Amino acid sequence: MSYFSHLECGYCDEIYEKNKIWNLCTKCGKPLLAHYDIDSAKSDFEKESLKDREETLWRYKEMLPVQDEKFRLSLGEGFTPLIKTERLSKNIGFENLFIKEEGVNPTNSFKARGLCMAISRAYELGVKEVSIPSAGNAAGAMSAYASLAGMKSFVFMPKDVPQPFISECKALGAEVTLIDGLITDCGKIAKEGVEKFGRFDVSTLKEPYRIEGKKTMGYEVAEQMNWELPDVIIYPTGGGTGLIGMWKAFDEMEKLGWINSKRPRMVTVQSTGCAPMVRAFNENTEFAEPWQNAKTVADGLRVPAAVGDFLILRALRESNGTAVQVTDEELMEGANLIGRTEGIFVSPEGGASLSAFKKLREQNWIIEGEKVILFNTGSGHKYMHLWK
Repeated sequence: MSYFSHLECGYCDEIYEKNKIWNLCTKCGKPLLAHYDIDSAKSDFEKESLKDREETLWRYKEMLPVQDEKFRLSLGEGFTPLIKTERLSKNIGFENLFIKEEGVNPTNSFKARGLCMAISRAYELGVKEVSIPSAGNAAGAMSAYASLAGMKSFVFMPKDVPQPFISECKALGAEVTLIDGLITDCGKIAKEGVEKFGRFDVSTLKEPYRIEGKKTMGYEVAEQMNWELPDVIIYPTGGGTGLIGMWKAFDEMEKLGWINSKRPRMVTVQSTGCAPMVRAFNENTEFAEPWQNAKTVADGLRVPAAVGDFLILRALRESNGTAVQVTDEELMEGANLIGRTEGIFVSPEGGASLSAFKKLREQNWIIEGEKVILFNTGSGHKYMHLWK
């Protein structure tokens, strides 16, 4: 069973009934977050029960929002490898370096987690049509799970995204509209269709459930590290749902009694061509101003404005973390170094994680002996044009 109890605004704390279709808070326009009856879960849901469960994100079903098992869509997402690097560690002279390899998810990215959950919950609530503005991976994931649920899906993408993203969505049955602009421009066009045709908007943090799929990365990291969290997590950040989700998961697990109060220092990494969160962190503001003329080869990082900006910044500061920007050249060097040492064909965003690590190591912000996890959020196969 699920211990999902209600929704609550992440900013103004307004409470919402769980079994209605909601997008953003109607009071302040900020993201809604799922809450659970932790007291009941604590007495019934023990971490030892996970040992014989399926190796998908649904192993944590008690702390996920889908109520009825028949609406739990699955393509085998989650429980991705946590790889302790060997040759990479020797190459850079740092021992306890791990890679969380999200590129092996269905549709080849971590977006499968969030869209699996968002579409499953929408399916449970009777939604028939879904819509998303996307730079690529999220659209493919939404298209896949919408097809699995028998829903119509509508994708709005910048026209300059790599062709594999467009082809994937079309092959999975989505209606694709290409926009001359950035993901924010796509969002404006998508909104028109949402309002005119009543489609459900599954944009990043504009509905409550993608974050619930992404938070399972936090549960997995804890389980795979024998319930002792690492010292540092480096996360390539566009919309930042995964970072917010993991921070939420750590809080839930501590309340469940599964982990202690130790937290990783959370690190956001962005491209110098689009770094609104880095700028906001350094300027010590609560929100991030939109980034003008965003440009980077890492499409997942080309997000000029994040709806959950205040939640990302909150997690960074509460964890004593930081925000780092790297050039496109540096992130590609990082991707190539991971590839030739560990045999993983990572996305440019995954390469950014290694580049950020190297900068923080040089600054002695990360010290010898600490355990560090780099997130590779997707497969390099959709970015073949970058290796011509």
